[in-house]
Amino acid sequence: MKLLSSRELYRGPIFWVTEDHAKDPGGFEIHRAIVRHGGSSVMMPVDDRRRILMVRQYRLPARASLWELPAGRLDPGEKPLTTAKRELQEETGYRARRWKKLISFYPSPGFVSEKMTIFLATDLTAGEAKPMDDERIECRWFSAKQVEQMIHSNKIQDGKTIIGYFVWKNGKH
Repeated sequence: MKLLSSRELYRGPIFWVTEDHAKDPGGFEIHRAIVRHGGSSVMMPVDDRRRILMVRQYRLPARASLWELPAGRLDPGEKPLTTAKRELQEETGYRARRWKKLISFYPSPGFVSEKMTIFLATDLTAGEAKPMDDERIECRWFSAKQVEQMIHSNKIQDGKTIIGYFVWKNGKH
């Protein structure tokens, strides 16, 4: 597929939108508006008792307060693990001595370029959270059983949290 043109339609502080036109060698053409995003890191803090630390915050697009794994946007040029370490401390106050990449994925590749990387964070030390001015975050520990029940009862609706939980549960960690 060869990109023939890309025109910026909108630029904001978190993402930008382009209108792209591409063509493959056989002549098939695609025209799409694409939400461009620099990527995100997701942290799955798990303590020695196998409890999972989640955050709850109001998500304007969902029009709801959601329980989810903490996450944050990559700064330009930043590596996903660097983002994960920074965001875990900012949102929860915790630091982790051990980090393991669980998975990377595109949450909605039909129109969004964002790539998310989920990291398991263990050997945790508590500290003071320093959320951004536009964040109101509640933190709470949940057992794995509680998280799974919340997923199956539709109380957790956040895709990154569902993916992270099941990759962790079914992996060798």
